[in-house]
Amino acid sequence: MQPTVAPHIKICCISSIQEAMLAIDCGASALGLVSAMPSGPGIIDESLVAEIAAAVPPGIATFLLTSEQDPDIIIQQQHRCRTNTVQLCDRIETVAYPILRQALPGIKLVQVIHVQDKDAINEARLISQHVDAILLDSGNQNLEVKELGGTGRVHDWQISRQIREEIDVPLFLAGGLKPDNVRVAIEQVEPFGLDLCSGVRTDDRLDENKLRSFFKAVRETTEQR
Repeated sequence: MQPTVAPHIKICCISSIQEAMLAIDCGASALGLVSAMPSGPGIIDESLVAEIAAAVPPGIATFLLTSEQDPDIIIQQQHRCRTNTVQLCDRIETVAYPILRQALPGIKLVQVIHVQDKDAINEARLISQHVDAILLDSGNQNLEVKELGGTGRVHDWQISRQIREEIDVPLFLAGGLKPDNVRVAIEQVEPFGLDLCSGVRTDDRLDENKLRSFFKAVRETTEQR
């Protein structure tokens, strides 16, 4: 069945309370706050993550993006940052999920799957049993310096569509989304949510014109379906 409502929009790489409020004003229902990463944009201190998360109004999802793989370290991060969602940007051991669940009651877990080939389908199917949502991105964990997001690259959306059809949790689509390709993304994948960073920024700053153009494109696509 074709979706009748617009996908949720998560604006990532939020770097200030002002950016957070701009994204929310434009219609974002989720914000991405990037902690230490091996590479990529938008990294901020955990103290600033906590400050932004505390300033966000109820009903807005605050995602702590973490590259950590040790559940104890992830738990400590969330306790410092106080976000309502943890986005796991790298692979973790399956046994770590129940540890996180027990230690972080009420906190949503979102696992990133970096789509390079069809192996991502089985990976997403297995992991979806342990998390609240899957987020598909275009990084590469096999590089000497890992890419765990913020690449601005589009991956194979046919694979993304297959994953969406085979999992029973919400799916966020990330990777190279812009006002001029979001229609195709929505029509081809039909995701629960869209996640973007570089596509709505100019010189690493959130660009209000690009942001509003993106939301307009999403709205128009949805209204025409």
